[in-house]
Amino acid sequence: MERYRSIQLIQLVHYGSFVGWASRHWCQVKKNGFVSRVGNSMVKLNTVVLILIMSKPRKKQGNPDFRHRVSVPAPSSQEIESRLFELITPGTFANLKGVKDKERSLRDRVLTLPVMAAIVLSLVYRQIQHLTDVLRCLEVEGLMWVEAMQVSRQALSQRLGSMPAQLFIKLFEQVIERLTAKKNKIEIAPMWASVASSFSAVWIADASTLEAVKKHLGQLQQKTGAVLGGKMLMVVEAFSHRPVAAFFDADAKRNETKWWSALLERLPVGGLLITDMGFYGFEWFDTLTEQGKYVLTRQKAKVRYQVVRRLSSGSHYKDEIIQMGLHHTDPCRYPMRQVSVLWGQTWYHYLTNVLDPQQLSPQQVCDLYRRRWQIEDAFLLTKRLLGLSYLWVGGTNGVQMQVYATWIFYAVLNDLCADVAVALQQPLERISLEMVFRSLYFFHRARSHNPLLQLIPWLVEHHRSMGLVKAVRQRHRRTAARSLDIWASALT
Repeated sequence: MERYRSIQLIQLVHYGSFVGWASRHWCQVKKNGFVSRVGNSMVKLNTVVLILIMSKPRKKQGNPDFRHRVSVPAPSSQEIESRLFELITPGTFANLKGVKDKERSLRDRVLTLPVMAAIVLSLVYRQIQHLTDVLRCLEVEGLMWVEAMQVSRQALSQRLGSMPAQLFIKLFEQVIERLTAKKNKIEIAPMWASVASSFSAVWIADASTLEAVKKHLGQLQQKTGAVLGGKMLMVVEAFSHRPVAAFFDADAKRNETKWWSALLERLPVGGLLITDMGFYGFEWFDTLTEQGKYVLTRQKAKVRYQVVRRLSSGSHYKDEIIQMGLHHTDPCRYPMRQVSVLWGQTWYHYLTNVLDPQQLSPQQVCDLYRRRWQIEDAFLLTKRLLGLSYLWVGGTNGVQMQVYATWIFYAVLNDLCADVAVALQQPLERISLEMVFRSLYFFHRARSHNPLLQLIPWLVEHHRSMGLVKAVRQRHRRTAARSLDIWASALT
């Protein structure tokens, strides 16, 4: 009786003539369903094994002189560390000892919460790309409020997976609370002064998917394709750009509507929330209206509605009160307001439950929704500038710690930009957060020659060469001119 024998990949390496044999029997293997006869035996072969054996080694493409550069850690900034220390005092860590996690514990050890906070925040603000480099900095010079000490990479990796990420969530919330109490005198553009006074809060909310995590550790090795790090929801103030709340979910495919209850709980009565169509829903609109809260979003193209009353109109815009969900099993129970604008050759439709045009004019509806792009800029800066697109670890716990640490530093950096805007007497939206961050290196070099230099006066003095104030481009002038043409009839 013929017997079958399986050949494993590790066994194939020992047969020097196997590649030649595979070449001769390749057609027979494909024809006979991956089975070929060798002497008196039948050998079961895997097509993937044959491809791996017969394929030639891949050549490295491109010039090796132009490969990706590995940057060294940025120098420490005394100004940034003093701001962080002001917001994250030792008493803050003492208050977080009561945080409990069923799967993870917090006990006395070398890598305590203050040490881990200094390590994780230094990874962000000093642009340290590898855990090994941050441990070298910790051993040689110390980090922030932590003195020099020696820690193994294995201990740090294990601590990133064992420390409860809830601690960094509480840390983020305390930082935001203290920044909110600071009350910077930010100059608001005159066109937004009435909007800021008409609502208790004007927030922008949006979600973003994180990049792929590392797969060289743990159970991720068994998964095929890219494994995304999760999804985060961010809420920022519309005029100060200050972060208000942050949420994280390990499921990268989570729908934005599942964050409805969390946003409803955070938004104060009389507040206005600007979102995209990912948060669209009749139930969502009705709940906001019942609680005395407001929303501004885009209208979907295929929604059936009936015009109840036209408030105003012109050659390029329409302001109407509508009733939605006419043929829907669960229609929208409260009327909504739709503002339509003809921009170029396209009509854009915006939806809100602010029915009074005296509280929010049609022009303010359109211009305010355009400011929703501020949160897209925030995602761009945190991912590209602050390194959130590169996840250090593969575990969900470590990813969550990196997300909240990045937003903590973003909040501190935004607070620094607010001080620069006040000193330069410019609106905050004209200050480039990226250039303020990049100018910290030049200030560090200048301060090494003159220790008496102060950051804000130095930035004000060199704001032109550092490019701190955004230039008004030609496209900005064209947009302003077109907007004036659209709303000329409404203003008169």
